[in-house]
Amino acid sequence: MQKFNNAPETEMIEKVVYINRVSKTVKGGRVMKFSALVVVGDGKGNIGYGMGKAAEVPEAIRKGIENAKKNMVNVALRGTTIPHEITGIFGAGRVLMRPAAPGTGVLAGGPVRAVLEAAGIKDIRAKSLRSNNPCNVVAATFAGLQALRTAEQVAAIRGKSVKEILG
Repeated sequence: MQKFNNAPETEMIEKVVYINRVSKTVKGGRVMKFSALVVVGDGKGNIGYGMGKAAEVPEAIRKGIENAKKNMVNVALRGTTIPHEITGIFGAGRVLMRPAAPGTGVLAGGPVRAVLEAAGIKDIRAKSLRSNNPCNVVAATFAGLQALRTAEQVAAIRGKSVKEILG
């Protein structure tokens, strides 16, 4: 769950998950703007997501990328998959993620897939439950990945050896 900001800018994976046209009604009529949900990762376990809003799409995406880079965190991985099964929850969004054998690929839908690919996870099975709102689904995936712990981390917290934890 440590913040991560010193990654080189050149090798970042930037994925636009969702673009929405929003409007505000004012005295003179409607003012249209665009909001963009963006996921950024280095493919090595460091990911972040952010929202940007502007009058034009490219500017909204740029703001979203900037916001995502500010909110980067490190995710615990085991090889090309995750260490254990977990359910990420944010608002009404729930995402069930299960580790998979090498060669399985990323079995996940839209917003979840974008987050997992940006994190560099190659083999995983995921299912989005309840809400299909992209903002909540991305946040739930992010929350689930942040809560992952490796056997080494759990052993260190409990003051035991990895053998004692795994049995």
